[in-house]
This record gives sequence, C-alpha cells and structure tokens, in this order.
Amino acid sequence: MDARRLENRLAIAAGMWREAIEEPLPKLSPGDPEKQVEEFEMKLVDALGEQATPETAKGVAERTWDLVHDRPDDDVVKKHVTEWHERLAKMTTPGLP
Repeated sequence: MDARRLENRLAIAAGMWREAIEEPLPKLSPGDPEKQVEEFEMKLVDALGEQATPETAKGVAERTWDLVHDRPDDDVVKKHVTEWHERLAKMTTPGLP
C-alpha cells in the first residue's frame, strides 16, 4: 500500500479517536507501517464499540462503516467492523440472540 494512502487512513482514524475517545492515542507495536495502521484502526473500532449504548449504537455503526466502506471484503479491519455491527445490532433490537 502506498505511503499516502496509509497516512490518510492514519489521519482519519486519529481524528475519530480524538473526537470520540477520552484517552490518549494508543501506543502501537513497532513494525510494518501498514500493520501499525491496521492495529490502530482495530483499537479504534473496539473502543467505539465498547462505549456504545443502545441509544448510540446506530451512530457508532455508521462511523465505523465510514472507516471501511470502500475497502475489499477481505480487509481485516472491515471484517472486524462487520463483527461489531452484529453486536451493535443486537443492542438496538430487543430479542436478538
């Protein structure tokens, strides 16, 4: 992946983190920049999902989808977002298992 695209992904995720999470940006493991950005995005999705309530779940789903909507279906972050969407849907729909 080209450096410019990774920078854009990092900037978007960092902006979302600063806007929604009341903690400092997380430390990332050293290594490949693409893996670092994926790790950060996964932490962002987890943090947003964990703070969701039945009242905010739909907004969290929309925000996390904005992060990955244009990625291929086999993208690891997109898969993670999809898993969270299932949990968020259960929050907003009483009676789902």
